[in-house]
Amino acid sequence: MADGTESDSRKLLGRLREAMAGDDAGQARLDKITQLIGDSLEAEVCSVYLFRDDETLELCATEGLKPESVHQTRLRLGEGLVGRVARTGEIVNTPDAPSEKGFRFMPETGEERFSSFLGIPIQRLGETLGVLVVQSREAREFSADEVYALEVVAMVIAEMAELGAFVGEGAALSARHQQPVLMRGGTAQEGAAEGHVWLHEPRVVVANPISDDPVRELERLKGAVEELRVGVDKMLEMSRDGDKDQLQVLETYRMFANSKGWMRRIEEDISRGLSAEAAVEKEQSHARARMSQVSDAYLRDRLADLDDLSNRLLRILTGQGVDTGAELPADPILVARNIGPAELLEYGRSLRGIVLEEGSVGSHAAIIARALAIPLVIHAGRVTVEALNGDHIMVDGDQGLVHLRPDDTVVSAFRDKIAMQAKAQERYASLLDKPAKTRDGTVIALHMNAGLMADLPSLDSSGAEGVGLFRTELQFLIRNQMPKRSELVALYSRVLDAAHGKRVVFRTLDIGSDKVLPYMKANDEPNPAMGWRAIRVGLDKPGVMQMQLQSLMRAAKGRPLTIMFPFVAQFDEYRAAMAAVNKALAREIRLGHELPEDLEVGAMLETPSLAFAPPKFFEEVGFLSIGGNDLKQFFFAADRENERVRRRYDTLNVSFLGFIEQIVKRCALTNTRLSFCGEDAGRPVEALCLAAIGIRTLSMRPASIGPVKSLLRRSNLGEVAQIIKEARERGDQSVRPAVMEWLGRQA
Repeated sequence: MADGTESDSRKLLGRLREAMAGDDAGQARLDKITQLIGDSLEAEVCSVYLFRDDETLELCATEGLKPESVHQTRLRLGEGLVGRVARTGEIVNTPDAPSEKGFRFMPETGEERFSSFLGIPIQRLGETLGVLVVQSREAREFSADEVYALEVVAMVIAEMAELGAFVGEGAALSARHQQPVLMRGGTAQEGAAEGHVWLHEPRVVVANPISDDPVRELERLKGAVEELRVGVDKMLEMSRDGDKDQLQVLETYRMFANSKGWMRRIEEDISRGLSAEAAVEKEQSHARARMSQVSDAYLRDRLADLDDLSNRLLRILTGQGVDTGAELPADPILVARNIGPAELLEYGRSLRGIVLEEGSVGSHAAIIARALAIPLVIHAGRVTVEALNGDHIMVDGDQGLVHLRPDDTVVSAFRDKIAMQAKAQERYASLLDKPAKTRDGTVIALHMNAGLMADLPSLDSSGAEGVGLFRTELQFLIRNQMPKRSELVALYSRVLDAAHGKRVVFRTLDIGSDKVLPYMKANDEPNPAMGWRAIRVGLDKPGVMQMQLQSLMRAAKGRPLTIMFPFVAQFDEYRAAMAAVNKALAREIRLGHELPEDLEVGAMLETPSLAFAPPKFFEEVGFLSIGGNDLKQFFFAADRENERVRRRYDTLNVSFLGFIEQIVKRCALTNTRLSFCGEDAGRPVEALCLAAIGIRTLSMRPASIGPVKSLLRRSNLGEVAQIIKEARERGDQSVRPAVMEWLGRQA
C-alpha cells in the first residue's frame, strides 16, 4: 500500500475521532460520519443501516439520500443488496448494482439509479449490527484500499455502537443493553430463578478504537505480545508431562503467538490509524467470520484457538483480565457461552441459575446443575452479547425462557410463579415422613439421584429412601488428572457415611459420548451417544475399572455395597463386568482387606437390545435400572441433544409404555428387582403412569420427590392402568390426554 494511501486512511480515522470527541447527540454523530466518509471517498451517497430487530434494517443516517427517509426506510434481512450484506456478512462491491441479483430500487429515499455500490457489514466479533454503504453514479469498482478503509470505519462504528456513542436526543438507535429481551432456549434443569447477571467471561470493551500515534501503539502491541508468548511458554513448560492433546493445543497457541502473518496484519491495521486493541479485534472478527464458514472440524478448532489467543491478547492490552474487580452479586445468575464442570463447581450453590449460549442436556454443566438443583437454560442465543454484569434477569428452566431486563408485567407474573412453587414446596414438606402410598394401597419407593457430596443432605430433606443412582464420573471429570485410588476410597466412604445406612447404588464410570475426561484422548466419533462409552470403555480399559471396583469395596468397610454397570447392551458384557468384580474381590481377599457385608451388582437397561436378552440374564443380574433418558432416545431414534426431535416423542407414547411393560413382566418372571431412573421418573404425570404399568421404584432428582409423592398419594393406580389400557385399544398415540383429563376430574 502506498504511503499516501496510508496517510489518507489515518486522516479519515483522525477526522472520525474528532467527530466522536464532540458533544453532539447520537444522531448528529452518525450524520457527521456519513458526511466525512462521502467527502473522503468522493462518493455521492454514504448511508448507515442498523438493525432495529433481528430481521429489520433501518436507514439511520445518510449523506446524499432524502433526509426525511432516515428512520423511515426499512429493509428485511436479505432484502436488496443491503439486506444481502447483512444476511451473509460478506462485502458487496459492484460497478453495476442494478444488474446484481436481489437489487432493489428504493424511490422513497430519492435515490437515483447509482451504478456503483459498496456494502460493508458493520460487525463486532462475528455479530452483525448493520451495513455501511457508499454509492456513486460513476460505474466503478471501489479499490482494495477504499474497501479496507471502510472496513476499518465499519468496525469503529460497531465499537461506538457498543459503547452507546449514538444514543441521545434524536438517537440513531436505542441504547444497547437497556431494552427488555426475551430469549428462548432449551431446558436442561427445571426450576425458576430471579437474580442479577454474572458473566463468566466479561466481554472486552475497546474504549479507544482510533489512535493518532502508530509508533506508540506498535510498542504497546509488542509488549503485550511478548507477555502473551511468555505466558504460553510457561503453560507449555508446566504441561510437558501432561496430556498429549493438551500439549498439541498449547503448541498451536505458540505457533499463532509467533505467527508473522498474524502480526503483520495487526501492525498494518495500526499503521492505518487503529489502536492496538482495535487492530487485534479486527483480526479476531475476520477469524470468527471464517470460522462460521469452515466445515472442516480441524480448521474450525484451529480458528477457535486463534480466537482464544486473541482474547488473551486483548485482555493484556486493555487490562480487562478475568479479575475485573467486580463483585459477585448476592443473587448471581451465571451467563456464559459454555462452562466446564470444575469451573461450575467453583461457584457451587451460590448460583441462583445458569444460562448458556451452547451446552447440552447431557453436558457436564447440566449434570452439575442437576446435582446442585440450579435451573439451567441452554442454547440461549446471543445471551453473552446482550447481557451485562448486574443486569436484572429471570430464568424459567421449566419453559427454557430467559427474561433479560424484564419489564414490570413480566416481573410480576414471574414472581407469582415462584411464589406458587414455594407454596407447593411447603405442601410437599408436610409429606416428608409419609410413604408414597397410592389410594389403592400400592407403595412406590422413591429414591434420589446424586453425584456430589453436596447432594447427600437431600437424602433427609427430600424424604428419599436411598440413592438410586450415584454418578461416579463427576469426580473424574472435574480433575485435570486421574484421581488416586486413596482419594476415591475416601470419597465413596464419605458418601456411605452420609447415607446413614440407606442404600446407595454406585454407577461405575459412565464416560464417553459427551462426557470426555480432560486427560483422556477424545475420539472423534460420528455418533458418540452410540459409540465408545460407559461399560464399553470400562471393559477396554480394565485397569481403570479395577481401580474403581477396588476403591468401592474398600470404602464399604464391611457395609453393604451396591454397584451398577451402565449402558449394558448384551448379556456377555454383564458377564465380563461380573468377572471384573470377582477379580477385584479375589485381590481384596489376597490383600486381607475387609469385604463388603453384602455385594449387589446390577445393570442399567438403556438399550432396547438388553430387554430381549436371554432369560438367563434376568436370572443372573442382581437388579435392573431402566435408564429412561437413553432408552427413550434409542427407542424413538431421536437424539436427545437435538432440539428439533427430542420433544417430538412423548414418554407416554403407548408404544414406549408397552415396551417398558414388557420389561416389567420379564423381571416379574425371574423376581428381578427393577427401577426406573431419569428425568421422566421425576415428572409427576409420567411417574404416575410408570407406577401404573408396574414400576415400583423410581429414582429422580431430590426436588422432584415431593411433587411425585403428592400425586401418587392422591391417585388410584388401578384406574390409571385402565385408562392406559383403553387408550391403547382406541389406537391413541399417547395416553397423556386421557390421563390429564382423568386428573382434571380428580381435582
